[in-house]
Amino acid sequence: MDEDFTRLCDELRTEIEETGKRTRALQHHPVFSGEQGYPGQHGEMKANIMLAYRHLEDARMRIGKILQAADDGVSILDKPVPETTCEVVTE
Repeated sequence: MDEDFTRLCDELRTEIEETGKRTRALQHHPVFSGEQGYPGQHGEMKANIMLAYRHLEDARMRIGKILQAADDGVSILDKPVPETTCEVVTE
């Protein structure tokens, strides 16, 4: 696969991850310590923060799927794990 394409995708995934962390951190903003403008306002705001976070995570995953498809089409999770030998110790 093209190294530049891979690098760009990896950079995007990193940026999205950082944006996701910053988005989730909004839940702890001091604005939630103040009064609500209407009943349920803070709950609605927090729910939308989580929805935004989930969409960012989905976008990050989709870019990972782009990399997967551009490579060999097999997920890293589906690739066989190389067998290692383990010595079983019995006493």
